[in-house]
Amino acid sequence: MALEKITQVAGRGVTVAGDEIDTDRIIPARFMKCVTFDSMGEYLFYDVRKNEDGSDKEHPLNEERFQGASILLSGANFGCGSSREHAPQAIFRYGFRGIIAESYAEIFFGNCTTLGIPCFIAAKEDIAKISAAVEADPSVEITMDVENLQIRFGEESVPAVLRESAQVALAAGKFDMIGELKEAEAEISAVAAKLPYLAK
Repeated sequence: MALEKITQVAGRGVTVAGDEIDTDRIIPARFMKCVTFDSMGEYLFYDVRKNEDGSDKEHPLNEERFQGASILLSGANFGCGSSREHAPQAIFRYGFRGIIAESYAEIFFGNCTTLGIPCFIAAKEDIAKISAAVEADPSVEITMDVENLQIRFGEESVPAVLRESAQVALAAGKFDMIGELKEAEAEISAVAAKLPYLAK
């Protein structure tokens, strides 16, 4: 059974500005000692959000007006560095369901797509325009239209880019490759049984 089709993502936004935001900043390595990903969200951007005693630093994710935001805005080469799956998991567990940035690291992009998080590419000036709208009114709704590759906010819209394979997978609800394999388990077993080199 296919997963829910993701044809658009809508919600409030928050900007975490900067280029080359790597996976170690997204989720510091010391928080990766876990059996499941369930608690990853609370450690998102931990070292830039928290002091050593656990109190808050100045950071957009700590601001009351941006609580509940589900669309993350950022800069170029987002998710670079190590290929840890924990980074997109932390983003997803925190509550983000879409990302808009200038570009992405390849593996990070793939891991996000597998979780059903559309990673839109937009021009720097367009991201700045969306960020300005969010800054002026944090309640403004942003819609990431996966089918039409468009970002709508308030009365405005800007174009977006999404790799065709990711666009098709998200819109068809076929973005979880492991899920696809598990769904076809009976067929895989049937084919394997006919292969002489797999015969017991």
